[in-house]
Amino acid sequence: MWKGNLLSAGSNAKTRKGDGSEYVTAIMYLVPWKSAGINVCPMAEQAGCIEGCLNSAGRGAFSSVQAGRARKTQWFASDRAEFMAQLYKDVQSFVRFCAKLGVQPCIRLNGTSDIRWELIKVSSFANIFAAFPMVQFYDYTKIANRKVTAPNYHLTWSYSGANDTYAKQHAIAKANGLNIAVVWRKVGMIPKEYLGLPVVDGDKDDLRFLDPKGVVVALYAKGKARKDTSGFVIG
Repeated sequence: MWKGNLLSAGSNAKTRKGDGSEYVTAIMYLVPWKSAGINVCPMAEQAGCIEGCLNSAGRGAFSSVQAGRARKTQWFASDRAEFMAQLYKDVQSFVRFCAKLGVQPCIRLNGTSDIRWELIKVSSFANIFAAFPMVQFYDYTKIANRKVTAPNYHLTWSYSGANDTYAKQHAIAKANGLNIAVVWRKVGMIPKEYLGLPVVDGDKDDLRFLDPKGVVVALYAKGKARKDTSGFVIG
């Protein structure tokens, strides 16, 4: 277990599956969409993922956890420079922690948000990825036209069938070299191929940067997502 002011490692059931002798993942959780007065998930309405968001799954069900996430999100909105300065310190601390264990530090900044971190400066660097080239950053995103330029930042686009306009953006994501994550309601419903691409199991671990290129990453619905009827969850 490791905990910073904004990041933490070892408390998420999904990321723990990939933690071990080679990798450890730290993750940051904010409150999604417009929950704290700032929209940190610009495609949430189009994708229909608001009700099925993992924000309330696991420890997110506790009011104290939600309050902490809200404070972080409000801080990000009200004082971006200080927030990024603290994030820089957290990453430094996590890198030192991983060095002692002899493992590769991995970080998901958008645990329950979809912020374009590649556009936000930190210290004298263009973004957090440039500041820490030794860290493997990765995220899921619903912004299909995000183009990854940092060699240590991996993105997986999150599919939704909530409406045809959003669903068709999978072609944009594919053109940008992004794999596509699809959430299914039941394990037995997952096919071997979807959207014209082979399907791989994304619930074995959370290390999306290890997935082969050109695949659909199958995820299973969790928390409120099991009852989602928006089209975000397939089936």
